[in-house]
Amino acid sequence: MTTISQHDFYGDGDSETSISVSVIENMKEEYGLFVWPCSVILAEYVWQQRSRFRGATILELGAGTSLPGLVAAKVGANVTLTDDSRKAEVLENMRRVCELNKLNCNVMGLTWGVWDAPIVDLRPNIILGADVLYDSNAFDDLFATVSFLLQSSPDAVFITTYHNRSGHHLIEFLMVKWGLKCVKLLDGFSFLPSRKASVLNGNIQLVEIALRSES
Repeated sequence: MTTISQHDFYGDGDSETSISVSVIENMKEEYGLFVWPCSVILAEYVWQQRSRFRGATILELGAGTSLPGLVAAKVGANVTLTDDSRKAEVLENMRRVCELNKLNCNVMGLTWGVWDAPIVDLRPNIILGADVLYDSNAFDDLFATVSFLLQSSPDAVFITTYHNRSGHHLIEFLMVKWGLKCVKLLDGFSFLPSRKASVLNGNIQLVEIALRSES
């Protein structure tokens, strides 16, 4: 069943403006067509850090319903939304949701660990990924892709939210393996407005990851 959910983000002063993002969800389709709690938390983080995102070049990995990327576009970022090249229905849904929100985002297929032509030309300032750390079998391909993108833009950062289902140890190991480091780690609920936190649950972390210095 296809539904349209509305996600509101409120300013904190007279000079701030509020925004609303509409998302097309399909509850009976695969994971990529549902707004998960990690996506809500990452989108809120983008909104609260909007001055940082305004004018930046943003790439969202495994975007699915694309809420964080859509918020980034709403606040003035240049956004590319990506998901697995083999998921045509997810990519089409991403195009439809951009049209629904009257946003001019680039939508492209990007399969983690596959070095085809489009990925070579990407130079993001910030990479986003909501709940992309759910299948441990895909972790190496994900971190290899993130490492490649960060090497193309050495000052860039990867910001991701994930359920802390099995501890940080595997993620820490993979960061070391792929030459990455954690530069910020937050409890996802620490900055979430109470009206949103009350309808979500889970142990969700937000981490910012950058290239490890060669020293």
